[in-house]
Amino acid sequence: MKYNFDEVIPRRGTHSYKWDTAKEEGILPMWVADMDFRTAPQVIEALRKRVEHGIFGYTKVPTAYYEAAVNWFARRHSWQIEKDWIIYTSGVVPALSAIIKALTMPGDGVLVQTPVYNCFFSSIRNNGCEVITSPLIYTDKTYRIDFEDLERKATHPKVKILLLCNPHNPAGRVWTQEELTRIGEICLRNNVLVVADEIHCELVFSGHIYTPFASISEEFLMNSITCLSPSKAFNLASLQIANIISADEDVRRKIDKAININEVCDVNPFGVEALIAAYNHGEKWLEELKLYLAMNYSCLKAYFNEHLPQFPVTVLEGTYLVWVDCSKLGLSSKEIAKALLEEGKLQVNDGDMYGEAGEGFIRINIACPRQVLMDGLNRLRQVLKRTII
Repeated sequence: MKYNFDEVIPRRGTHSYKWDTAKEEGILPMWVADMDFRTAPQVIEALRKRVEHGIFGYTKVPTAYYEAAVNWFARRHSWQIEKDWIIYTSGVVPALSAIIKALTMPGDGVLVQTPVYNCFFSSIRNNGCEVITSPLIYTDKTYRIDFEDLERKATHPKVKILLLCNPHNPAGRVWTQEELTRIGEICLRNNVLVVADEIHCELVFSGHIYTPFASISEEFLMNSITCLSPSKAFNLASLQIANIISADEDVRRKIDKAININEVCDVNPFGVEALIAAYNHGEKWLEELKLYLAMNYSCLKAYFNEHLPQFPVTVLEGTYLVWVDCSKLGLSSKEIAKALLEEGKLQVNDGDMYGEAGEGFIRINIACPRQVLMDGLNRLRQVLKRTII
């Protein structure tokens, strides 16, 4: 490989939310969804040049920003986005909150497929809306959509929006075009708007294809809003940059108003420069990253097969977040995560934070150098083996 993903880069003491939240010495964090790799060198160089300028006033987003985003999705995903469809903002979660504020009334229902990204719940509730859940079906170490339940929930007159996670966090699914089409048809029949969080879209492994929901048909394009960011793929979360894509001018006007009400209408110069550099020059780095992550997942699976076969590992089609079934322990997800932290000094996410359907599971972040991954797996093994006995 050209890029060294094996390098262990100390992050403790850098004001890292992931590494500096735990006060106790020796904690290994494999929870928050950022990576322990330096971003692409091309991004670092672009940021270095911007820092050397030394003046960091208010930022005017240039044409080059829109061109980079448009060209990236046309080239990689055959989705032709128009410049005018793009609204920039500080992150996907602020984007989701602004969209819900713009397009719902307090008391409206927002449909989610659980287990699902925990911030969906707060974005919905903080806007006075009701969370309506349609649990995914867990079988054979993977998840599928319960289309009958989804349609039943979508027919409720209070449901106005479906928050779609594509690829899905934490289930690890990369929804197929056929699955997305069935979702879209259900939502069209029931006048439900699809809001697609596609932040993990670049982290898709061999044998699977990311399909932008809005790219499937003109009808789906006009009945959807897509939230995108290079932050997951290029490890740029703290630079706070994201885009909302909507082809409907009236919808964009409402969202733009909500973004200004929520005061997330300004972005910083580093996020702008990073997106341009990542989308224009970071593709080769990204492809090597995906190979490394895939190998990490293979190592994890092999480790579980040998040492922890009692705990099924969900098939990972995309993202770097592994979902592990620990229900055999007979403990709650919180109890399992607590035991791992206190006894193994290993920090993971407990499954019930992703909804009731996540109870009994834990989520493990494998976006780290392989020796760090193996350290985490050894800690996990020690605690789980003790607990199951």
